[in-house]
Amino acid sequence: MLELATLLAQAGAFSNAWLWSAGLTFVGILVLLVYPAVVLRKYVRIMINIIDEQAPDCEPDPRNGNGLHGEDVEFRAADGHLLRGEMLRGNPDRPQRGVVIFAHEFDSDRRSCLRYGRFLLAYGYDLFTFDFRGHGQSAHETGYKPRQFPSDRERSDMLGAIAFVGEWLEQQGRPREVGLFGVSRGAGAAILASAHTDHVKAIILDSAFSSDTTLEYFMKRFATIFAKIRVVAENHPPMFWRFLRWLLFRECRRRYGGSFPSVRRAMRKLGRRPVLLIHGGKDSYIPTAQSQLLYDSAYGPKQLWIVPNAKHNLSALAEPEAYQRRVIDFLDEHLYGVSPVPAPANRSRCIEPPSQAPVRAPMIGAAAVVAPVRRDA
Repeated sequence: MLELATLLAQAGAFSNAWLWSAGLTFVGILVLLVYPAVVLRKYVRIMINIIDEQAPDCEPDPRNGNGLHGEDVEFRAADGHLLRGEMLRGNPDRPQRGVVIFAHEFDSDRRSCLRYGRFLLAYGYDLFTFDFRGHGQSAHETGYKPRQFPSDRERSDMLGAIAFVGEWLEQQGRPREVGLFGVSRGAGAAILASAHTDHVKAIILDSAFSSDTTLEYFMKRFATIFAKIRVVAENHPPMFWRFLRWLLFRECRRRYGGSFPSVRRAMRKLGRRPVLLIHGGKDSYIPTAQSQLLYDSAYGPKQLWIVPNAKHNLSALAEPEAYQRRVIDFLDEHLYGVSPVPAPANRSRCIEPPSQAPVRAPMIGAAAVVAPVRRDA
């Protein structure tokens, strides 16, 4: 009986040890599964709040209030949504140089073209400017909430504008060739649309960014601010950020009603179409590295100009004459088909385009810095 009691006691002790071991293992597995889920959910919630509340702080430009004086039109986006736009005709005393489609920034409207591209009219370029859906006079879409990041809806709007201008050009017996001029979110929409049409011959991108890389930048930036254990937030593996980015875009589709394609990937699909990227060196919202990433993703002739003292979307105000000269020279060469010429007296303070082609664009300098066009065969 004593031996039996001893065996039973040993069996009970073993059973209790096994139960404790199994329980600790279960708790450990639960912690390993639950903790990352809690962290991911917290990060996604933080980023959604940022997307809902944060937008670029764009200083007002008094020229935006002067109004437009063109032909008001209605047209359809590629998905059929009704949009409003305006065709501004270039200087009739100048040769017709082409049509440039302007894509405004988030929380703005077609009138912002006056800040960035009014001078195009004086040089003989026609300018088509329009309101993205949910902005200006264009209709809102039920169930879709526009955000700072270019979505499939803005891509559809841009494609509709390109198709409308193409038909307008055909009616005048002119080729269906256009230039695009986009600012911030509008710049991203211009790239996304250009990847789906062959009618775009030149693309100007002011303060451009790709939604995926920019959101990852914001996630890393704010994770270190809100995380309770800073060293953990600073040492998440790359896979963590990629998975978090996927979760965030999934939540954005559910919350805002649209998808957010990668502008960086779309840039790689442009082939050899020329691009001019402009970015403010003091942009506190979108870092200059985002334009550098897009520059590195482009295969054709490309320029990257960092304007040292400009904030977000304000390069045109910080360096107005250099801005004007670079845009005109770029469009003349790649849309109109005329190589840049030395500036006349009234444009003498504008910076001349450089003649050498470095491998990589410099980022910040003491003066306006440019990565010249690569002239590959």
